[in-house]
Amino acid sequence: MIKHCLIALSVVAYFVTAVHSQSYPARPIRMVVPTSPGGVTDVTARAIAPALSQVLGQSIVIDNRAGAGGVPGTDTVAKAAPDGHTLLAVFDSFISNPYVFRNAPYDTIRDFAPIALMIRGPQLVVVHPKLGVRTFSEFLAQAKSRQAPLNYATAGAATSSRLSVELFRATANVDATLVHYKGGGPALNDLVGGHVEAMIASAGLVLPSVRAGRLTVLAVTSKGRSALVPGVPAVSEFFPQFEAQSWVGLLAPARTPRAIVQRLNADVNRLLATPAQKERFTALGYEVVGSTPEQFGAWIRDETAKWSKLIRERNITAD
Repeated sequence: MIKHCLIALSVVAYFVTAVHSQSYPARPIRMVVPTSPGGVTDVTARAIAPALSQVLGQSIVIDNRAGAGGVPGTDTVAKAAPDGHTLLAVFDSFISNPYVFRNAPYDTIRDFAPIALMIRGPQLVVVHPKLGVRTFSEFLAQAKSRQAPLNYATAGAATSSRLSVELFRATANVDATLVHYKGGGPALNDLVGGHVEAMIASAGLVLPSVRAGRLTVLAVTSKGRSALVPGVPAVSEFFPQFEAQSWVGLLAPARTPRAIVQRLNADVNRLLATPAQKERFTALGYEVVGSTPEQFGAWIRDETAKWSKLIRERNITAD
């Protein structure tokens, strides 16, 4: 009897999922971007939205919900109906926000359904030329020998550029003075102006200044070297466990039907894989990933374990 009931429930679930898939989408889709317009998350969302809208047959509205590190905007999606009509495009700070903002009302693993890890790129260790170092080895030697620690710019107290410096401090056993700014642009401006000495930030942010000769790049934070900066070593060549990457992913509320998640995953990955999109993101310092939902879910879990441990150990907050 129990076996027959289980079979019946499975059949019902199958047909419910099929109905969801066939009728989706039934109205315009809202894609929440919990950052201001112009950042890489916003650029990525707007890069895929027009073509995805054509494929799905419904308009896609980009809804920028900046403020408080993106926590309120993210929470609106966590609490939205799980029907595929509200999506969330997130940057890597999605992982760390619940740990640096102590009262975040959502759980990054429990409350969201991963759709796809869309793009990923290394961060670069860069310094102002006046520091007088040309290699990462020289940089390490100076960081360890100076009486006063080096000044590092960050895009904010709760950002990945701050967390990467904290990871570097812990891994290399060096001290650092962190100078927090309200965004990557102001931080970069002060670094280029020589008001601070170093920064670890996304390649897309700092590469133009590197190519113009205004900054010196010493290392990349990906697991291996990057074609973006040929000949530049990875930090992992000196500290094998070190890795810090910037990324953008797409999620839906938890319990969104699997058929809808799979459809969105297939459509988004196909759109990102076009030569034009690959060229666009390469110019920004990113590679197109196009993962499965399961791979993105595993990435979120691994990144959560890594960064939450660092945040707790070093008592990092958004203040």
